[in-house]
Amino acid sequence: MAGFRTLSSGLRALRPGAFGADPSGERMARIRRSPHFKDGVFQNPGGPARTRPSGSTLDFAKVFFDKDTRPRRAPAGTVPVHSTTLADIARPPVTGLRLTWMGHSSVLAEIDGRRVLFDPVWGERCSPFSFAGPKRLHPVPLPLAALGPVDVVVISHDHYDHLDMPTIKALAGTDTLFAVPLGVGAHLEHWGVSAGRLRELDWHESTGIGGLTLTATPARHFCGRGLRNTQHTLWASWVVTGEEHRIYHSGDTGYFDGFKEIGAEHGPFDATMIQIGAYSDFWPDIHMTPEEGMRAHLDLQGGPQHGPMLPIHWATFNLATHPWADPGEGTLAAARARGAGVALPRPGEPFEPTAETVPSEPWWRGAALAPKGGFPAGEALADAAIKTASDAAALAQADTVSDGGRGTGKDTEDPEALPAG
Repeated sequence: MAGFRTLSSGLRALRPGAFGADPSGERMARIRRSPHFKDGVFQNPGGPARTRPSGSTLDFAKVFFDKDTRPRRAPAGTVPVHSTTLADIARPPVTGLRLTWMGHSSVLAEIDGRRVLFDPVWGERCSPFSFAGPKRLHPVPLPLAALGPVDVVVISHDHYDHLDMPTIKALAGTDTLFAVPLGVGAHLEHWGVSAGRLRELDWHESTGIGGLTLTATPARHFCGRGLRNTQHTLWASWVVTGEEHRIYHSGDTGYFDGFKEIGAEHGPFDATMIQIGAYSDFWPDIHMTPEEGMRAHLDLQGGPQHGPMLPIHWATFNLATHPWADPGEGTLAAARARGAGVALPRPGEPFEPTAETVPSEPWWRGAALAPKGGFPAGEALADAAIKTASDAAALAQADTVSDGGRGTGKDTEDPEALPAG
């Protein structure tokens, strides 16, 4: 009968645009040829990873609804956002490398004359819906349109807190290129990005863009945006190498031994950007704690004498049951315990990882509910400590070169029952 639509086609018509699109055709054929795709799904390094909360529903509910801990999952006051981001990034970096953490996992990297934007999320919620889902705890440091030209946008995986449809649609109207893991290009094409602007990579594959080499490297996580979690799009960490500098972005990942292999092949790095938030004992395989994040950083760097770690994937959205300030506090403690360099910028605060100093103040304490007994004294990394780490890195680099190589706080919501990414 003319005009008749099947139930399945009717359901597809109701599918939110933010769900994106499933891989098909040659893209799906390439996925099936991947050595990391087996039994109909992408496989994690280090064996299967639990992607849903472990333990009983009752155990999770007790933690989720605990009246004493729930208030600590969000800032009590206003999150300080750097106020002069636009003016600061209008000037070229003195050292040739500058990072600007925009919140969560979004980072603008200016490296050797090129601009790389990692996991840009400018939306108010990391959700397929504008009226529900985890809401921003602080504003973006500057409008996306004010950011200026970007050479390449790098996406780690397709979860909502890393791949934001409104942001991608806005960037689709520019001439930027996109580097994405295998299969993720289907979403971007669905939202208006032409196939010719996509560089879609499997793990260990590289692409050259404007003098930079971008390499997709393994991560231990999962994927999915719609009602079905088909595991047909890959997740990745990323290495970006320029003429003078190299950096690493972890995306989302659990800890695994592969960090050492990535570091041995591509490192050491002038800076690493490491996920240290939204962890939980209920999903220990897919997100790292701050201690694990620092361990990953040192694995990648081969020790504490190289570039600093920038903690990411925290402070912007409420995605787990740990206190809002704990990722920052844990990272600070782990850095002190291991003698490692760490950069602690406010959202929107640019810094140059190879400069003499990097931001070191625990800025979140002014916005957080203090724990019983207050915050630990003496936790902040002093400028002198950063200077010492910088001097050690310079000495190590000189030794390597001589050897001939480079081996708003009140309007918050509780997290979803499942990690958003």
